[in-house]
Amino acid sequence: MMFKKRMFVYGMILLLILSLAACGSKTDNQSGQSSPTPASSNTPSSEPSTNAEKAGLTGEFEIQYFVGGYGDAWWLEVIEAFQKANPELKIKQSAGPKINEQMKPRWIQGNPPDVVYIDGAGSNERQMIDDGQLLDITDFLSTANNVDGEKLTDILIAQPTAYEGGKSYTLPLVFGSWGLFYDKALFRENGWSAPSNWGEFIETSEKIKASGIPALIHTGVYPYYINGGLLDSAIVAANGGDGSILTRQANLEEGSFSGEPVKKALNQIIELVDKQLIDKGSVSLNHTDSQAQWLQHKAGFIPNGLWLENEMKKDIPSGFEFGFLPSVAQDVGQNNIVIPYTNTIAIAKDAKNPEAAKAFLEFAFTKENAIRWAELTGALMNIKADLSSSSASEVVKDAMSFFNSNQTTVAPVAVLNADVEKVKQDAIVALTVGKITPEEWMKRMEEAAAKARKQ
Repeated sequence: MMFKKRMFVYGMILLLILSLAACGSKTDNQSGQSSPTPASSNTPSSEPSTNAEKAGLTGEFEIQYFVGGYGDAWWLEVIEAFQKANPELKIKQSAGPKINEQMKPRWIQGNPPDVVYIDGAGSNERQMIDDGQLLDITDFLSTANNVDGEKLTDILIAQPTAYEGGKSYTLPLVFGSWGLFYDKALFRENGWSAPSNWGEFIETSEKIKASGIPALIHTGVYPYYINGGLLDSAIVAANGGDGSILTRQANLEEGSFSGEPVKKALNQIIELVDKQLIDKGSVSLNHTDSQAQWLQHKAGFIPNGLWLENEMKKDIPSGFEFGFLPSVAQDVGQNNIVIPYTNTIAIAKDAKNPEAAKAFLEFAFTKENAIRWAELTGALMNIKADLSSSSASEVVKDAMSFFNSNQTTVAPVAVLNADVEKVKQDAIVALTVGKITPEEWMKRMEEAAAKARKQ
């Protein structure tokens, strides 16, 4: 009898040990991705969400993310915190610099991960949508709150792209902006003011030119820099701040490349040409050459993207202070115009755990996680957050102050047909060197759009 009692007690102890081991299961990994390190003092302290508790998240959950210039530190922190909030959920990470190619066979076979971050070589958001690989999250986004109780779409800088029928399949995670950059220290030294409208921009540019350097240098070899950093915001500003004109151009609508807003914006570029405010050598410069010359104070402004500081960090002179302006083409009193670029996150249409996938998006999209993204990557997450007391760089803080302002309009993300984009790049170069007129620019673009519509 005593033997049976002892065996019963031993059996109960064994069951308890097995139960505890199951609850403490580790996060799985793929493609050489190391397991998340223990949470540091900087790890987001998000508690389990009410939604997650109600859902009782269990089973397996897989997330695919590309590891490139932004690294993986943010992903490891957020996934570890999500695991802690949902201890019964078995999380698998499929990550790395070649993960898109490695996972491609599984997407084709209909066996995708639950969540995918769309970035890096081998990924194409539009193609995934056209191939029916992504879940329609329109209804989810209309009511989703993050774990802090904030309506998710209310705190986004850029809203999800609406595709045919107004449907959304992706959520912008990384937010970047084109704009003009300048050296605050150089401007202070010379008594130049950072402009807030076109008139002030011309005035400051004239002063820069009088000092012996061009007002503006750009990347002529890659003309999309000056398109994104100057022309597109000028078109939106001339359209009364209504960014839908860029969407109409992306949809190749007839007349969208030749209306009055476009003509006004092109004439602003011509004003820079006529007043000789653009560096004539820009036409033959690539991105690193133009950026290096600008850092050496061989020009006052440069149109570029928010990756500029991080890309050139090894070449930044001592005392250089990055300044950022999302736009300068607007009239006095008109809003700043932001021309964004984004990297998105999505749920697979064939996700095996869609509830966990939705809960992860609600968990990840918080202001606290946005601050950590800025600190860990030097870039911006697509969340309006106060970065003033964070360790993010000053130019990122400057940019966020614009994005948080009610005097800023964020244009929609609009991607042109590849052939039309090539014509646009060639046309802006020709315009900046005086080879064509605004009327000829518009004619080229309308013809290219008409040709693309027939394909």
